[in-house]
Amino acid sequence: MALEIERKFLVDVKKVVKLKLSGGERIAQGYLSTEPNKIVRVRIKKNRGYLTIKSANIGIVRQEFEYEIPVADAEEILKLCAPNILKKVRYKIDYAGHTWEVDIFEGRHTGLILAEVEINSLDEFVKIPDWVGEEVSNNPRYFNSNLALSE
Repeated sequence: MALEIERKFLVDVKKVVKLKLSGGERIAQGYLSTEPNKIVRVRIKKNRGYLTIKSANIGIVRQEFEYEIPVADAEEILKLCAPNILKKVRYKIDYAGHTWEVDIFEGRHTGLILAEVEINSLDEFVKIPDWVGEEVSNNPRYFNSNLALSE
């Protein structure tokens, strides 16, 4: 069983700009199921397709199963998700022993920047960078599956 333990934060736009981010990867993702206990996502990044299944969150922990699929299949599945497709650019930043993923959203969520960090256990210490703001790990408003459906 694959477990995902992830913390999510809002990002201070003024401070993250100073990081001079480069090397971001474009991501398009849509959802075939957004039920809280079974999320099914299709994603395209780096010209590769992925199908991901996630269980309900228990705090910041959930099961996650991800499979690479042909990009042509991912493109067709994304069409089933239209118009609720999230687009973002993801940057990876190494900081104090962790890799932070910073997502800068496009389209109707332009201006939203979120940072996520995966950890190995609930009690793992994470040093928070100064460009990270409020933690929103348990706020459903910032779940990607909900962002895909929101205006």
